[in-house]
Amino acid sequence: MFTATGSDWEQRAAALHLRTGLLIDGEWVQGSAEPLTPISPRDGRALPAISAASDADIDRAVRSARAAFDSGCWSQRAPRERGQALIAFAQKIHDNAEELALLISLEMGKPIREALQTEMRAVVNCFRWYGEAVDKVLDELPVTSPNSLALVTREPAGVVAAVVPWNFPLTMTAWKLAPALAVGNSVVLKPAENSSFSALRLAELALEAGIPAGVLNVTPGRGHEAGRALGEHNDVDVITFTGSPEVGRKFLTYSGLSNGKRVWPELGGKTASLVLPDADLERAVRATADGCFYNQGQMCTASSRLLVPRADRDRALEIAAEVARTTLPADPFEVTTSMGAIVSENQLRSIAGFVERADAEGAEIAAGGAERFDAVAGGSYFAPVVVGVTPENEVARREVFGPVLSVIAYDDLDDALAIANGTEYGLAAALWSNDLNAVHRVSRRIKAGVVWVNCFEEGDMTMPFGGVKGSGYGRDKSLHALEKFTDLKSTWIELS
Repeated sequence: MFTATGSDWEQRAAALHLRTGLLIDGEWVQGSAEPLTPISPRDGRALPAISAASDADIDRAVRSARAAFDSGCWSQRAPRERGQALIAFAQKIHDNAEELALLISLEMGKPIREALQTEMRAVVNCFRWYGEAVDKVLDELPVTSPNSLALVTREPAGVVAAVVPWNFPLTMTAWKLAPALAVGNSVVLKPAENSSFSALRLAELALEAGIPAGVLNVTPGRGHEAGRALGEHNDVDVITFTGSPEVGRKFLTYSGLSNGKRVWPELGGKTASLVLPDADLERAVRATADGCFYNQGQMCTASSRLLVPRADRDRALEIAAEVARTTLPADPFEVTTSMGAIVSENQLRSIAGFVERADAEGAEIAAGGAERFDAVAGGSYFAPVVVGVTPENEVARREVFGPVLSVIAYDDLDDALAIANGTEYGLAAALWSNDLNAVHRVSRRIKAGVVWVNCFEEGDMTMPFGGVKGSGYGRDKSLHALEKFTDLKSTWIELS
């Protein structure tokens, strides 16, 4: 897979044919809002301008999705036929995985190795999994009297608007699209402003795989324009969103101002990695640091808080700092690179600001600093940071969305749980212990939608993903995700 060199990938990137329009009703059209002007974080070079959707463009896309839904060309297909189309779509993605991975690396700085081995594999698997699963989800036949027949059936909700982030641009898209399409909905997808090229190419492959025109429309644009227009549109039935709490709560407001559409928000996290006294400290710290620095720390599940017994605090700082110093950013196009570029200059400045304020608050900076890292000229690179802090420090409470690991000491188990649960978020957590009884007891007291024990970021498509508290509600992945995109219908038939 990795016979190409960094120079080879650079040449392939220069030769890419980049789609820059909106895809509505199976046709490429120009948006009427001010175009997006993306910058590659790899080297700071300007990429082709992307057409952006206005209110009128969003209305056109929603009308296209509604017409496709009402026609029954997709919504009324047998589940097995829809599943076969999704499996064909997955194969198209597989066959074009290198191009899609290159687009991701170009537009948001992910190392090409990770884009290929991790992201594209996840995307293919997601569409294939739902394609194989959809005809195995059964309706219900409640037991009633002999003179009646009761049916509980699941029907597609209608038009789904999917608003996705840039950090795992196609993985997050697949988690929304695959279940929504599997059960028969039509979708309007608004990709993040930083990652529209890959979404547009994905939609082109959907058409090639036989997904009917209008069933999937893609409308790049700005959040306050295209995103708001989708949120307020009275003919959108469901919004599925992954992003910041501030923006996610705007969609709840948009819903209340319009037709009361369902909103499924996944709103970030502040993952605590809790190391109990009996755990293998070095293994736990190294895995936590890797989990914090992966994808340049730009993950809602990044293990950004390491909680250790007070007696182990200094040693934990040393181990984490060693990991940080050996995990430095490099050219995303080099196949040996494990840490690429920060998605934008704005994001880099935001990360640096957290480090500067932590330093001003008296945090112990064990590795890294607030300065940018010189990996590729013109690019946006930031070296991992390890800081010793208290739970009250800003960097220990707020989501940094960058490679900054906070090491926090605790006194006893109750103190540790108070710290772990002491933020607004409740998306994910990790627990490290060799005591099975403690694992059962403590994992149940952690307020998070996902808990990993003696591992990090493990799981497969059978496991639901989502959070509690300020991290939102609803679940991606697994059969439970289908519930977000269907309506239950109760039918009672009196028999003579």
